[in-house]
Amino acid sequence: MTGKLDLGVGMVGYAFMGAVHSQAWRTVGHVFDLPVEVRMAAIGGRDPVAVKAAADRHGWSAAETDWRTLIARDDVQIVDICTPGDTHASIAIEALRAGKHVICEKPLANTVSEASAMAEAAAEAATRGVRSMVAFNYRRVPALAYARSLVKAGRIGTLRHVRAAYQQDWLVDPSAPLTWRMQKERAGSGALGDIAAHIVDAAQFVVGDVLSGVSGLTETFVRSRPLSGGSGLSAAVGGSGVGEVTVDDAAVFFGRFVGGGIATFEATRFATGRKNAMQLEIYGSDGGIRFDFERMNELLFFDGSQPAEEAGYRRVLVTEPEHPYLGAWWPPGHPLGYEHTFTHEFRDFLVAVAEDADPSPSFADGLQVQKVLAAVSLSAESGSGWVVV
Repeated sequence: MTGKLDLGVGMVGYAFMGAVHSQAWRTVGHVFDLPVEVRMAAIGGRDPVAVKAAADRHGWSAAETDWRTLIARDDVQIVDICTPGDTHASIAIEALRAGKHVICEKPLANTVSEASAMAEAAAEAATRGVRSMVAFNYRRVPALAYARSLVKAGRIGTLRHVRAAYQQDWLVDPSAPLTWRMQKERAGSGALGDIAAHIVDAAQFVVGDVLSGVSGLTETFVRSRPLSGGSGLSAAVGGSGVGEVTVDDAAVFFGRFVGGGIATFEATRFATGRKNAMQLEIYGSDGGIRFDFERMNELLFFDGSQPAEEAGYRRVLVTEPEHPYLGAWWPPGHPLGYEHTFTHEFRDFLVAVAEDADPSPSFADGLQVQKVLAAVSLSAESGSGWVVV
């Protein structure tokens, strides 16, 4: 017996995010000295064969085909939501009401009204000691966490401009099959909610400010896709013919922060040759920061206080034990990867639960990002230009 708080995790969803989250749950207690003991109690999904296979493969003790049954299990104290956005609100709210701590994948929901209901439920649950967090994993990239510390310490001076982009190319081929991520009723939006949500949160996190207004446009380049050859939605509708794409393929928008800085954002799943290029550039009166997730262990930093003859961006290899999270990992110079951001995320969440503190980002933070996305959608659909968040 360790005397530590014992927490069983029940995870709903077993596809891409389910696999990533499983890896993090398996790892977090072996890497970090946690104040709790974590058990992978149960995984949930609708397909009994597939969810049982996922449980066996990823190390879950049990499999459930009804998320309500999973929530009700006595050995589940944390509910991890990795499902499409149309189910986030119902699962999270019921789990919170049942006294279960909740971590939910981004975006928090498909609509502002759903996200508002989730934030309200989270605030009420917090009065009972029940904690919740939205899973914006890029906050846990050590280089971005370090960038936040530089900004907070005043190293770039007054914020002037942010440039954020998230570029992928997995939909460039018009014959790529239709999936739930291309259906508004399941995903809420396309590139906007899927990847722009990440750069909105990352930008706001690093600069320590929130967007007050936006102006944007969206575009759908391929408006119908084959139902055959895919999984998920394609299989569910019979696997033949074509279906309509009802979300955006790309979104671009301008923004202004409450503190006065301005920003540009670009999110696309049609950037030919780009796989997962999440980039953030921050320019201030006294310095600048540049980051590219495809080189996630590096941060470029410009210190404007240096003499002109020494000026220029310098490369910081963010692998030292003094950098955020790195003290638990490998010797300096040994890089981390995508999966580690989720391990860091769960570490922070578990520590907050153990300390009876509110994790960050909260459901209220997730709601704020949802309001930004909704304002971009309104601006693009109405052609009305500037929309206040």
